[in-house]
Amino acid sequence: MIRKWLRFSWRNKVCHGLVDGERIAVCHGDPFDGAGPTGEEARLAEVEILPPCVPGKFIGLWNNYRALAAKLGQAIPAEPLYFLKAASSILGDGQVIRAPRGYDGRVAYEGELGIVIGRRCAAADVSRAAACILGYTCVNDVTALDLLNRDPSFAQWTRAKSCDTFGVFGPVIATGLDPLALTVKTRVDGRERQNYPTADMIFAPAEIVSRLSHDMTLEPGDLIACGTSLGVLPMKPGSAVEVEIDGIGVLHNRFESASVDGKQ
Repeated sequence: MIRKWLRFSWRNKVCHGLVDGERIAVCHGDPFDGAGPTGEEARLAEVEILPPCVPGKFIGLWNNYRALAAKLGQAIPAEPLYFLKAASSILGDGQVIRAPRGYDGRVAYEGELGIVIGRRCAAADVSRAAACILGYTCVNDVTALDLLNRDPSFAQWTRAKSCDTFGVFGPVIATGLDPLALTVKTRVDGRERQNYPTADMIFAPAEIVSRLSHDMTLEPGDLIACGTSLGVLPMKPGSAVEVEIDGIGVLHNRFESASVDGKQ
């Protein structure tokens, strides 16, 4: 059974709950510590949706889809290739993605499946790693493309990926999904730009978690973006971007330049 965990602001407090249509069963605690229903019910229209968790680590994979590797002429990697996005980059559903101040280069969307860690995971085999996954979410791994290789001596993955508002995910954490039976779709202003199956992954989620757990201890709430496939393009200011994954839902955001509304 698929369950959808939402984190939201309601009645001047941050809450977690299970979404069913327009209704939210409000829970005590959070999904990482055995949350249960309080008996209260909220409605989606009356809450502010927040990022569904607060990751201590936001990890992103590169070159993890066979179709994109083939198009770019990249070799199939022997192990997951990854980077870190700053925790301060996180952004939730309905919020505005903004280019960093002073940057007028290209900013690209990347629709991806995200893995949310549910329990502490260190040096785990694949079976144990699978048990450490709480669920899955939609990710838009936003990238300042012109920063990546600005300095030819050093690829700036962290800088290009970690600008404020560039770590977009949500709206929920879905449990009970088969992560290799999903389709990731990205739309920009209603036009479909990405449509690819997660079955094309080089490293499946449980293997990703296992391999990464041998490098670093993964903690509850940590987020791993599984990488993207074909169709990544820059966004124009004012663009409405949606990342949709079956069983999870749709992540909605708008992209603006830094100067809009006088912010950032």
